[in-house]
Amino acid sequence: MGRLDGKVAVITGAAGSIGSHTARRFVSEGARVALTDLDRDALDALVAQLGEGAVALAGDAADSATVERVVALAVERFGGLDVAFANAGIAGVNAPIVEHPEESFRKVLEVNVVGPFLLAKHALRAMRDGGSLIMTSSTVGLTSAPGIAGYATSKHALVGLMRTAMKEVAERGIRVNTIHPGPVDNAFQDAVETDATGQEKGAANEIFNSFIPLGRHADPDEIAQAVVFLASDECRFITGATIAMDGGLSV
Repeated sequence: MGRLDGKVAVITGAAGSIGSHTARRFVSEGARVALTDLDRDALDALVAQLGEGAVALAGDAADSATVERVVALAVERFGGLDVAFANAGIAGVNAPIVEHPEESFRKVLEVNVVGPFLLAKHALRAMRDGGSLIMTSSTVGLTSAPGIAGYATSKHALVGLMRTAMKEVAERGIRVNTIHPGPVDNAFQDAVETDATGQEKGAANEIFNSFIPLGRHADPDEIAQAVVFLASDECRFITGATIAMDGGLSV
């Protein structure tokens, strides 16, 4: 018996490290998944690994038609929807507010806020009672730092979206939560750290490790395991929560 037996899930940003590890965990726990990402080749490779329990639609998670189609694909192929994981996101430019490019700020909000809003909009319509909506925020959705106005603003905004959605669907037994990863060992974080520090990858990683009480980056699979918990019936009484997964960085 898997922890997600009989459940159907949609995952955006599925080809990235957290998305792909979560997709693998979901399928291994008995779920069937509909995946979307801009990276068609990586998405196709992931579906080939997962087998008959997965389908995919390449596209932009900030495009309403794409999101609506992948939700419909899950329902049509697998007979319903129980879990939606809004995981697609970008970092944008690292610059002080007075120098922050407006185009970058708007683009980050489009992907990181409008995208999850669209998944909530389309998935909650289709979701069976007792389901789960999970959104990937960030440790800087609980704190912030200089130079990341676009990213931090977008990740804080997800908390407001989550708390609103949670109250709207609570009567249906649907739970809505945000996860807040700190530094994760992946290419996305490497780019953030080298940009922020001006150092090469190894040195930049060590600088960030020095800020984290547990002294290391998370493995993507550690994040995926927590998403499995939030998707499962094990947390039927957890909703409206901001789950910090940052090694103590936000404390």
